[in-house]
Amino acid sequence: MFRTALIATAAVAAFHAVPAAAQGLPAAATILAEGTLLEISAEGTSTRVPDLALIQAGVTTLQPSAAEAMRENASRMGAVLAALKGAGIAARDIQTSSIALSPQYRYVENQPPVLTGYQATNQVSVRFRDIARSGRILDLLVAQGANNLQGPTLVIEKPQAALDEARVAAIATARARAELYAKAAGLSVARIVSIAEAGASPQPMPMPAFTARSKEAASDTQVAAGENELTVAVTVRFLLK
Repeated sequence: MFRTALIATAAVAAFHAVPAAAQGLPAAATILAEGTLLEISAEGTSTRVPDLALIQAGVTTLQPSAAEAMRENASRMGAVLAALKGAGIAARDIQTSSIALSPQYRYVENQPPVLTGYQATNQVSVRFRDIARSGRILDLLVAQGANNLQGPTLVIEKPQAALDEARVAAIATARARAELYAKAAGLSVARIVSIAEAGASPQPMPMPAFTARSKEAASDTQVAAGENELTVAVTVRFLLK
């Protein structure tokens, strides 16, 4: 999880012997005459209970003609949207993500493809702010005709406070390791030379998609919130004396 680089004071004596060559050195290198440079990479974490569930809900229909496929799809999606609004989902938390229509063919070896119908799809992205109710709402959507569900992805809507906690923890970890290395080398930590944030991971990966095959198959769906772990990685340079 971390790497270190101990550079002895004697190693930079040559820079003072050839002043012209030192002019092109980076700022961090020019302070090596003051002591030993130690670089630490560390991570800090914090946890939160997610307060937002992100789900894709859609309707897929198949009919002989394009017009019939789109008409049936629009009717069924209308029922899905009405169910969402009836369940108390705010309009700002429902957004159309895709609408598609594609021909369907039957393929037989050594014969041209035969058109068998048209498939229409309509997907909406939904944000559930009450995670405890999201399972029941999914069941309701399936009952109203939704046959393509993806998610949920459980996230923290406003992760900045938790990320700041992780940043503080990362710096504390880096300093503790620097103190350990300094003590082992018979030195002490004089000051921090630089801090760089290597990255932050505030959100989990989406959960696998699943397709609702029947109303019964999706009954009594349970969604457990659990905890999300937020991680921040930093690289800190310390001056040891």
